[in-house]
Amino acid sequence: MTRQRDIKLILFENEPSSVTRALHAEITDFMTDWEYRGKEIRQSGHDTEINKGTLSELAAVSAMPGATSWCRLNGLGPWTRGEVAAALAAGVSVLLLPMVTSADEVETFLEYVDGRCRAGVIIETREACRCAAEIAEYPLDAVYVGLNDLMISLGKRSIFSALASGLVEEVRACFDVPLFGLGGLTVLDKGRPLPCRFFIQEMSRLGCTMTFLRRSYKHDIAGRDIPSEVQRVQAYWQELSRRTGEEVARDHRRFLAAAGEIEASHTRVTI
Repeated sequence: MTRQRDIKLILFENEPSSVTRALHAEITDFMTDWEYRGKEIRQSGHDTEINKGTLSELAAVSAMPGATSWCRLNGLGPWTRGEVAAALAAGVSVLLLPMVTSADEVETFLEYVDGRCRAGVIIETREACRCAAEIAEYPLDAVYVGLNDLMISLGKRSIFSALASGLVEEVRACFDVPLFGLGGLTVLDKGRPLPCRFFIQEMSRLGCTMTFLRRSYKHDIAGRDIPSEVQRVQAYWQELSRRTGEEVARDHRRFLAAAGEIEASHTRVTI
């Protein structure tokens, strides 16, 4: 049986010594987060995180041997052309445009990038889900479904709602891109209120090829051997690829049951 590729783990990290430790654990992709415009108002009342990464942080990661630097920009606006130019000058490898609402925005973004690095979008609005097929017509390298903001856009209380309803699966079916991902992972035996194993099972079912290491990862990994924990995730990823159709359906039913219980509890859930 052919071994599938490991899932690409993308870590929000800019501190050089932490990047070096992650590289030793075979985590090679690192996100510098520039998205902050409108985020405080949009995510008010939600337990989320706002970062203001810097140009120097992006440049430092880009210069590290073996590291692939990613940058999440602000949503499209008058500032986007300048952000793209600055990130390119800093040596970025992959740019992500968040909060997309139309195919026209994707077209403008790609014109700014002009093929000078890999480019992707984050699907995290009701509008982007509606026009996913149109967005898919553009030559994107990466597509990510941002479950926190999508939850807010849809007026839901749980990030799992879009997964349980089948909306994420509909979006996934539109895209044939090298890198597709959603949500975020932590260490394999953690994850609240949904165990990490349930989440990674859904990622496998939907044919994901990448994911973010979510903010709880840094807390959950403390005191553990990072290479061993990364290997556990990748070993489980390989195990999931060998499931039968019946086993995939069984695990999906378990996810739906767990997601339904969380939804019924009226607990606001973010990652």
